[in-house]
Amino acid sequence: MSALLEIRGLEAAYGSSQVLFGIGMDIKAGDVATLLGRNGMGKTTTVRAILGLTPARAGTIHFRGQEIQKQAPDVIARMGIALVPEGRQIFPNLSVRENLVAFASNRNASNAPWTLERVYALFPRLAERATNMGNQLSGGEQQMLAIGRALMTNPHLLILDEATEGLAPLIRKEIWRCLAGLRAQGQTILVIDKYVQRLVQLADHHTLIERGQVVWQGSSSQLAENPALWERYVGV
Repeated sequence: MSALLEIRGLEAAYGSSQVLFGIGMDIKAGDVATLLGRNGMGKTTTVRAILGLTPARAGTIHFRGQEIQKQAPDVIARMGIALVPEGRQIFPNLSVRENLVAFASNRNASNAPWTLERVYALFPRLAERATNMGNQLSGGEQQMLAIGRALMTNPHLLILDEATEGLAPLIRKEIWRCLAGLRAQGQTILVIDKYVQRLVQLADHHTLIERGQVVWQGSSSQLAENPALWERYVGV
């Protein structure tokens, strides 16, 4: 089966500073994949290149069989890639409900698309705070809102960049529960996070990068059997 997302030989830079050196990875439809590495190793730059926010200097990115590395970010988003960004980036002066409906769409042509009601069922706290402004929410509630906003676009691929960073343990647990539920529903997901113990329970496939290069790829069982590997490349 061909991959939903295929990256080959991806290089990217900020000015004269090259960050990615030949990144390659595949994500099949329905899989949960991770991109792992310490801070500053190129994870977010890889995501930005997928989304068209940082131009690819070399290499190719195919999404649903189409080459996208030269497409504009809005075109790529409408093709069905949704991001839950690091730092959440919700609209502070819009209500919870307004944040959720602002970009609502059925981009994957689902017969049972995500709606306000489904998002509220997934995160009951958002229903309780539907009329609150974004800047009146706690950090955990803002993260739930960022995930709900992405789901409201009904994406083919959901990307989460440090979705549990800075959250209290109980809220992190809620986010992991949410992701497990999405996986059970067949949502394709790319996760960037540091909690490898959780990720090996959730994901199908992992890619570890160091200084903008892939240093290891494999399954959850392979990664779980080699803790020294992820301690070397992911541990602080």
